[in-house]
Order: sequence, then structure tokens, then C-alpha cells
Amino acid sequence: MPSVGRKFLLAGKGGLNLTHSEGPAVFASRYGERSAEVAALLDGFGGAEVRDWAQGLGVETFVGSSGRVFPQNLKAAPLLRAWLHRLRQAGVQFSMRHRWLGWTESGDLKFAVPAGEESVQADFVILALGGGSWARLGSDGAWVPLLAQKDVLVAPLRPSNCGFDVSAGQPGTGTGTGWSEHFVERFAGAPFKSVAIEFTDSQGRYFRRKGEFVATHSGVEGSLIYAASALLRDEISRNGSATFLLDLLPDKTPAQVLAEVLHPRGSRSMSSHLKSRLHLEGIKAGVLRELLDKPAWADPSQLAQSIKALPVRLLRPRPLDEAISSAGGVRFEALGAGLQLSHSPVAGQSVFCAGEMLDWEAPTGGYLLTACLASGRRAGQAALQQIDLASTSLKSQGRTE
Repeated sequence: MPSVGRKFLLAGKGGLNLTHSEGPAVFASRYGERSAEVAALLDGFGGAEVRDWAQGLGVETFVGSSGRVFPQNLKAAPLLRAWLHRLRQAGVQFSMRHRWLGWTESGDLKFAVPAGEESVQADFVILALGGGSWARLGSDGAWVPLLAQKDVLVAPLRPSNCGFDVSAGQPGTGTGTGWSEHFVERFAGAPFKSVAIEFTDSQGRYFRRKGEFVATHSGVEGSLIYAASALLRDEISRNGSATFLLDLLPDKTPAQVLAEVLHPRGSRSMSSHLKSRLHLEGIKAGVLRELLDKPAWADPSQLAQSIKALPVRLLRPRPLDEAISSAGGVRFEALGAGLQLSHSPVAGQSVFCAGEMLDWEAPTGGYLLTACLASGRRAGQAALQQIDLASTSLKSQGRTE
């Protein structure tokens, strides 16, 4: 890319959620199956250290009502400018518009550059090549085959914190993708507010949370969907689809909803009745009409049950390039404690990996940036230790190169 930190700046469009104020144990639990490995990285650079780092760059932070941590000015650019200034002062050189192409036959790093190709000889290499989402910002996952062909263990990149396509038609009958044309015309882009989703996968893992999400032209996306996306994605991978239950009125009990539905409605239509008794209108009423057949709509008991637990069937996650982040990457089993590849692709070269290219995933909330920073710090420290050891060894041999 022609400039540094483009994905970092994109994260700043939403206020730059740097980290989270949770305690270490809860914080580490957000990384699911890789909690233990990421916890070891966060032990040296967790949420508190991220805030100290930002402050050291002249950027004060604050804790929002949800526990998320943001810069006081809610902007990414000032922090990025201060960060780059510090790095350049320390002697870091940035070579833009370079694409890594792997290794030459002699073991040098090979790059595509505007003028053609260049090679660089290096004894110590840190790869921080990103995941596979937002290719237009540089994270396109093109590094995966380069490492895989060197027998590095790499889990396939998959979308994380992503939206999904829904099954069209009534539950159990739809084979197409997306909502009906009528629903799309009225509600695509509209939010489901103050709802809850509930999901139990075939492995017995359970999720329930209240929040918001958005109807898209083909399905659903947004914070509440992202929070459950890993479970939903994996269930689709195992069984071809996943169905979550949508609670349209999470602040009312099933008994309360049933009582209101059963309340005499006189000559009013059911839609008017639901609006009057339960304030159920707009997209909430629309999704009921979209997913319920006529008998269920006309049966007060079934209708009330559906208001509290409406099945929404998902067929597939949206493409990786649309996702906020990616799962998969270089497996921790291929790495040592300092994030160095246990078996170097090139003899005599120490190769470290860091950031989103590692095989971990996390929900939004500051966890993504924090783990990227923590892993980069760990890889950098480990590389420096090896450089120091190599230098000491050379000096002991009377050599200075």
C-alpha cells in the first residue's frame, strides 16, 4: 500500500476502540479456544499497558459505558501520527508499495516493487501480514500459500465478526438466499433494536445476548450477530446451516406476551393488535410476517411463542473480505514461546509471526487490536533477545560483523 496503517485508520472510523477495561482473566476468555495462548501474550501487554502506551504517545483514553476504551478525541489519525513519528526517530525505515513474494532460492526475502522485484537478505524476520479481511486495505491473505508451501502449519482463513445470508421462504422450506423482495424494499438497512438472540450449537455450546443488529439485502449483520458469529459459522460448516432464535421482546416474559396476544382485539387486524398491545411494529412486525406462515400467524399461541423465539435460519457467512476480522492463520503449534517458527523455512534464518495472521479470533470490543499489539511486542522482544545472543557470540569469537 502507499501508506502505513490503513486498517488502523478504518478502525478509527467507529471511534478507535483500542482495548477493554475488563480484568485479565475475563479479557483472556474472549479468545475462545486460543484463550490460553493469547493470555500468555496479554500477560506482558494487556489492556492497562495499551492505555499506558497510548498515553506515552500523548493520547489520553477513557472508558466508555460498555467498558470499552477509546482515545479522548475518538480519532485514530493523531495516535498513528505520533506512533510513526516515534518509530522513524528510532531509525525504522518504511518501504511502501512492496508486496512480499516469499523467498528466493538462496533464502533471501523476495518483494514485488513498482520497478520490478527486489530481494533482501535477513537473519531475523518478523512477519505481521494481517488476516484476510478488507483486502483493499492490504490484508488479503496472499501470504497463506507462501508459508504453506514451506510446510508451516496454517489453518484456513475464515470470516469472523461477520454477517450471514438467511434462508428465504418459510422455516424449513426455503432453499434460496435472502429475504423476500417485499421485505428488502421495506427493511433492508433497518435495525432490530432491543432484541435478543439465542443459539445452542450441535456441540452443546450456548449463546444468549441482548442487543442490536441490522437486516441486510441478503441476511443479517451487526454487533449482536458478530458476537455469535464464530459459533454460527462453525455450525454452518458442520451441518450446512444454523438457526438462532430471535426474541423480539426480551423485556417481557412469554406469559406476558401470550396474555397480550390473547387480549380481545375486536375488529382490529392482528398487525394493529400487536402494535397496540405490544408496541410491535416496523421491522419487528415485518420479520414475523416474513418468517411465519398463515396458520402460525392466525394461532395466538404460536404467534406469541414466535415473538419470543422466532427461528432465523442462516445458510452461509458473508465473504471473508466483508468480515471485520478473520479466523485461522499460522497455528500456535508451529510456534515457540517467542512466536518464532519452530522449523524455519530457510536454514539459518529466524522467522517470527505476529498479529492477525496468527490462528486466533476475538469479538469486537478492543480485543482484536490488543492481541495484535501484544503479539507484535512478544515477537519483537524475542527477536531482539536472539540478536543480542548472536552479537554476544560474535564478540566472544572476536568478530564484529
